[in-house]
Order: sequence, then C-alpha cells, then structure tokens
Amino acid sequence: MAKSPPKAAREAAEALAIQALSYLGQDGERLGRFLAVTGIGPAEIRSAAAEPGFLAGVLEYLGSDERLLTEFAAASGFEPAQVDAARLVLAGEWERDVP
Repeated sequence: MAKSPPKAAREAAEALAIQALSYLGQDGERLGRFLAVTGIGPAEIRSAAAEPGFLAGVLEYLGSDERLLTEFAAASGFEPAQVDAARLVLAGEWERDVP
C-alpha cells in the first residue's frame, strides 16, 4: 500500500501544477490545445480546477508532450523529472520519502 506523501510534498506538487497551468494559460494556442484535449470549456476551468485530480491531470497533459514539457521546464526552472514526481504525488502514486 502506498504511503501518503508529507503535506509539504503535496503542497510543493500543487504549487508546481498551478505554475504549469499558469504557463499553459499564458499562450492562447497552448491553452486552447489543453482545453480541447481535456474537454473543459474556458468558462469551466475555475470550477474544474477545484476537482480532485485536476492538477495531476495538468501535469499528465504537460508530460504527454515532450516539447511542451521541455519548454515549461526551461521557462520555470524545474527539471522534467520534477514535473513527473509532482504528478505522482498528486495522482496518489507516491510510494516513498525520496521522489
């Protein structure tokens, strides 16, 4: 059975995911692709963001496109592996103390 991540790890993962969502939102084309893939309308994004699993989904989407992930990593200062580790924390797949 997977252990729950420490609160600090979850908060850091959430902060990274929020930064990723903000990055997507800074460009109309990036945001449009994200909304099209997820099926979320522009007016629904705030309510969707409150749903469990939404932030993990943002990071999963980001990780599914290597070019986008690389661009986000370069712009944010995070490593792609940190994005995946945060996704695992938010998806409930975190299993150890050291990601």
